[in-house]
Amino acid sequence: MKYLFALLFIIPAFSMAQQNSKVLTNAEPSYPKGDNELYTYMYYNLKFTEEAKQKNVEGEVTLSFDVKTDSTTTNILVISGVGYGVDEEIKKIVSTLKFSPGVQNGIPVKMNTMYTFPIKAH
Repeated sequence: MKYLFALLFIIPAFSMAQQNSKVLTNAEPSYPKGDNELYTYMYYNLKFTEEAKQKNVEGEVTLSFDVKTDSTTTNILVISGVGYGVDEEIKKIVSTLKFSPGVQNGIPVKMNTMYTFPIKAH
């Protein structure tokens, strides 16, 4: 009887310890090749308007957008920009890119993210 009583306390405690040892992964959306590759891609693919080139536009464009579970982007908003058509061009490029979706508890989910792109018209 004494052993049965001890087992009744040990088994549930062991079971709860195993449940708590599960590793739950959480991750923000990201560009699969890394941020450096993303910025390099933007640098080589961003087409500046003539006005932006003449004004030597410099600054940062901050975008907020959702990354869906299928890796596509949606709801792209310019939080701060430099104008002269540059903001719209960056939105256009980001809309064509694929990002790794966010993950919550090991499950891919639609998640919002923000990126800031340095800009220097050339």
